[in-house]
Order: sequence, then C-alpha cells, then structure tokens
Amino acid sequence: MGERAQAVAPVKEMWKLFVAFFKIGLFTFGGGYAMLPMIQREIREKNNWCTEEEILDYYAIGQCTPGVIAVNCATFVGYKIKGVVGSLVSTCAVILPSLFIITIIAAGIQSFAEYAVVQHALAGIRVAVAVLVLKTVLQLIKKSVRSAFAAIVCLAALCLSLVCKISSVYIVVGSIVLGIVYGTVLKKEERK
Repeated sequence: MGERAQAVAPVKEMWKLFVAFFKIGLFTFGGGYAMLPMIQREIREKNNWCTEEEILDYYAIGQCTPGVIAVNCATFVGYKIKGVVGSLVSTCAVILPSLFIITIIAAGIQSFAEYAVVQHALAGIRVAVAVLVLKTVLQLIKKSVRSAFAAIVCLAALCLSLVCKISSVYIVVGSIVLGIVYGTVLKKEERK
C-alpha cells in the first residue's frame, strides 16, 4: 500500500501543475502580460512554488528569451517543480486552452466579425486587457525599481522606447550590460 501511495504522489503533483497552468491559459485574456497577475496568484500565493524574486526573474528571463512570456514562465516553473517532465506538462497546459479557443474562433470569425455586438465586445476586451497589462507593469516597477540606478535605467529605457523608438532588443541588451557594469563597479567599491 505504501509503494502505491508513493507512485500516486508524483502523478498528483503533475496533475496539480497541469491544472494550475491550464487555468492560467483558460481564464486570462490578452497575452503574456495580462496573464502575469494570475501566474503570480497561482504560482506564488496559492501553491507557493516560487518566491517573489524567482517570479520576477522568470518574468525577466521570459521577456528576454524567444517565445511568449507566459509560456516561458510556465516552462521555468514546471522545470523548477518537476524537471523536464514538469516543464513539458506546464507548457502544454498553458498552451492547450488557447489552441482550442483560437481554433474555434478561427473557424467562425468571418461570419461573426461583422456584427456590431462582436465589435463592441472586442473593444471592451481591448480596454480590459490594457488595464491588466498596466497593472502588471506597475507591479513590476514597484518590485524591480528599488534603487536610484534601477530608476535611472527604467526611465532611460522608457524614453528610448517611446521617444527614440529604439528596438526593445537593444534596450534589453543595453540594460543587461549596464547592470553587469554597475554590479561589477559596486562590488569593487565595496571591496575597497
């Protein structure tokens, strides 16, 4: 009986991981950034799989790596919890709802897109998604910008993006270089 319980435990953990990320994929709209508050709630608050710092790191790495940020975060969390199999389970779980829903929508969008009620619904969804993205950005700023250096990099990145229209790739790479240089200089100053 004890061996059977031990064999069932990993399956329950995988199922819990699958359900958590399936809910994230199913109940959040608006892409990766809109999913971040739900990822925070499911991963940190409800299941305590990661710390706040780890989630912020996953967001940052997920943004810097190819792919959708929510899928990248699901992969990182799944890997942390159950290795390669956990990453596959969580990644598939977060993708499946979108795959099903988009397939259904794609099959019928042409016949419904012309209706005013559908256009109004889409306009409402866009506004709600904008609010979710803004909430996530404000949370990220609050948790990430904790020093004068971070504030300067944040403002410079914002200006370069909005005013100068510099590609986000260059902004991210530049921020990485500045962070490394600043951290190296700071450590040297602390040693003296």
